[in-house]
Amino acid sequence: MENSKMRKARLELNLSQDELAKRICVSRQTINMIECGNYNPTLALCIKICKELRKTLDQLFWEE
Repeated sequence: MENSKMRKARLELNLSQDELAKRICVSRQTINMIECGNYNPTLALCIKICKELRKTLDQLFWEE
């Protein structure tokens, strides 16, 4: 499932996929795969993403 919430949060902070990836020490491709729903990140990676995007796990990864 596509993660549009993560993409929206990233864009609200004017971060490119590459910039976010560098900040959390993963590849740009990893960020792209998460946003496209082709990769299920570990809890540790989810937490890094949330901290960097200033969101909670629920806000970014909870499916409604």
